[in-house]
Amino acid sequence: MPGTPLDRDSINRLIAGEPPLVESYLSLEDQLQPNGFDLSLQAVAGLATPGAIGASDADRVLSEPHSMDFSADGWLDLAPGPYLVTFNEIVNLPLDVMALGRPRSSLLRSGVAIHTAVWDAGYSGRSQALLMVYQPNGYRVQKDARLMQLVFFSMDDAASQGYQGRYQSENI
Repeated sequence: MPGTPLDRDSINRLIAGEPPLVESYLSLEDQLQPNGFDLSLQAVAGLATPGAIGASDADRVLSEPHSMDFSADGWLDLAPGPYLVTFNEIVNLPLDVMALGRPRSSLLRSGVAIHTAVWDAGYSGRSQALLMVYQPNGYRVQKDARLMQLVFFSMDDAASQGYQGRYQSENI
């Protein structure tokens, strides 16, 4: 039914399509959920400079990221604060599907949140999100950990034009 979240079987059918709804995933069995798909951690960066947003795209300045290295056993200790995370998976949204990202409940129960923007119909790329460590004692993350569930929504009508912004094909 249009306008509703996609279930596991619908997501799986779209993953089997061309282009696949989600590719470069680590484990379809572990990541495909009843109402979404878990995205896993590829990289973490701190934010080194201030950003800005103005009335026009020409006045938009992104914060410069500085890469952080995982330890030899794949862990990274994060102090309280904001981090830019990059996911392993590439998402390819058809013109009749959009998505929203939500943090896994294990993060929330530990004082950590994921903040995302809307995944517009027609978007294709390896996306990023803001990981915010609110826990005063910090938080540990491991490379390839499942951080966020992407929930897909079928739209009533296909978009006449897909996403055309600066993040199209990002990090591929």
